[in-house]
Amino acid sequence: MGLLQLLKSQFLCHLIICYVFLVSGLIVNLLQLCTLPLWLVSKQLARRINIRLCYCISSQLVALIEWWSGTECNLYTDPESYLLYGKETAVLVQNHKFEIEFLCGWVYCDRFGVLGSSKALAKKELAYLPVIGWMWYFVENVFCKRKWEEDRNTVAQSLQRLRDFPENFWFLLCCEGTRFTPKKHQISMQVAESKGLPKLKHHLLPRTKAFWLTVQNLRGAAAAVYDCNMNFRDNKAPTFLGILNGKKYCTDLYVRRIPLESIPEDEAECAAWLHKLYQDKDSFQEQYAQTGGFPGPRVGLSRRPWSLINWLFWSCIVLYPLGLLLTQVISSGSVLPITALVVVGAAASVGVRWMIGQTEINKSSNYGNKEVPLKNN
Repeated sequence: MGLLQLLKSQFLCHLIICYVFLVSGLIVNLLQLCTLPLWLVSKQLARRINIRLCYCISSQLVALIEWWSGTECNLYTDPESYLLYGKETAVLVQNHKFEIEFLCGWVYCDRFGVLGSSKALAKKELAYLPVIGWMWYFVENVFCKRKWEEDRNTVAQSLQRLRDFPENFWFLLCCEGTRFTPKKHQISMQVAESKGLPKLKHHLLPRTKAFWLTVQNLRGAAAAVYDCNMNFRDNKAPTFLGILNGKKYCTDLYVRRIPLESIPEDEAECAAWLHKLYQDKDSFQEQYAQTGGFPGPRVGLSRRPWSLINWLFWSCIVLYPLGLLLTQVISSGSVLPITALVVVGAAASVGVRWMIGQTEINKSSNYGNKEVPLKNN
């Protein structure tokens, strides 16, 4: 292990990275709160400001995976479709299997210039989380309770409000509804068998209602659906802790662009179309498992410096006063302030470990572990 890699594995470095992210994130959340009066005067201006403020937070995680970890993100797609990425609003349908797939997804968003504006259909509980949850609220992320009777109207209303969004955005849908685990897959395939649907090897049965609702409400605003299939080289199981330790991964993303107008408007026909899409996705994943690659050419996709510049800026802003405080406390020699500093540091360490643990697969939602919810679609 080299000296730099040894440094990256030290918990003190992890603590500093998390400190910068949390403190700067809370500052940005406060700035977002200050934009509330502006919504009454100019909604579009408020939206554009919040897109940039959102980028200040999310790009820090992009810098972590690109510049700290050095993880490689490769894109396989049709060259003609590639020219349209970032220049149109689109709905993304992605597999949901890995702990850091959302980080890699943000890397691709950043490289096409839509990181600050992009959104996802996420569970309601995330809206109450400081930093990322509050950031998503101000950028008009769509939240659901995973109860169709309640979500049908609220999600549709949220999507309708996005039709006049001032900048292109990508809207992420994980149609499987929850992260893939062997137990959830077994239950999901039991439901597939009971409904006479083809079984999938690498995916859970897709939830068709949310997809149909999204497509219907974004028709005319979104130009296409991007079918996304992500895998990691050498069958590695990447973790957020691995990224913090500076471990390098290599991810491959295969994207197919499907014009949105080619998707059926009828709900039943749209559901059948989505099931067929997941059969195709399964075949792509099987091909990757067999050959180690996706079909189609690999296109060039270079890193942008802005995420690193943003992280360095916020590091200077929040670490300088912290350094002054530590210097004063230590130089004072007083037992009480030093003890308080140690207690705060220990509490911060526990908090960081807890946050890292929440990204682990074994801490994922229990949604999909019971058969009854899966029969809603």
